[in-house]
Amino acid sequence: MTNEDIELRKRIEAVRAAVGPDVTLVAATKTVPPERINAAIRCGVTVIGENRVQELLDKYDAIDRAHVQVHFIGQLQKNKVKYIADKVDMIQSLDSLPLAAEIEKRCAALGKTMDCLVEVNLEGEAAKGGVPFDETEAFVDSLAVFPHIRVRGLMTVPPKCEEDAKKLGYFRKIYQKFIDIRTKKVDNSFIDILSAGMSGDYAQAVACGSNMVRVGRAIFGERN
Repeated sequence: MTNEDIELRKRIEAVRAAVGPDVTLVAATKTVPPERINAAIRCGVTVIGENRVQELLDKYDAIDRAHVQVHFIGQLQKNKVKYIADKVDMIQSLDSLPLAAEIEKRCAALGKTMDCLVEVNLEGEAAKGGVPFDETEAFVDSLAVFPHIRVRGLMTVPPKCEEDAKKLGYFRKIYQKFIDIRTKKVDNSFIDILSAGMSGDYAQAVACGSNMVRVGRAIFGERN
């Protein structure tokens, strides 16, 4: 094992220690080359998350997929679903009915049920994807008509803010919505995942109820 691999293992173990055994660690691999991804897999990473369709396609064959789940965690255009439907285990950024219809169409053709998280836009930020917060439950209900989509929970990227109290408020807000939806037991859903928290705030997210974190920089270092 190289010194670089030893450092990588230390970072992964530090994140795992901070979040605890019941939280799923998704290694966010945007701009990370396949050889570093595979090193992280050897160090115990079991789920990776890619943000861009073309980057995922470029890396896909070089990733040690026998030992890792691949999640798509970035904004997904409807016309790109066909390229990844057979390659990912979960789409974490479902945020519109046209996108859902396309996922349904492609997965039906594959004979596959796609695990999805509904992305929630907590404060209606125009630059971000996601279902408006107040429409989340109705949107989850509307997905019951798609038999090849299994809604597993919610995902969010909270607004940037420096105040800890405000950030904790965002995480508590999405956690309460997660609990409300999980209690309803919607058809074609198995609500058990709240994906919230990244390198700068994963500990806060977990403290507020998140059970999946998407961590890139804290594992792989600053992006090029």
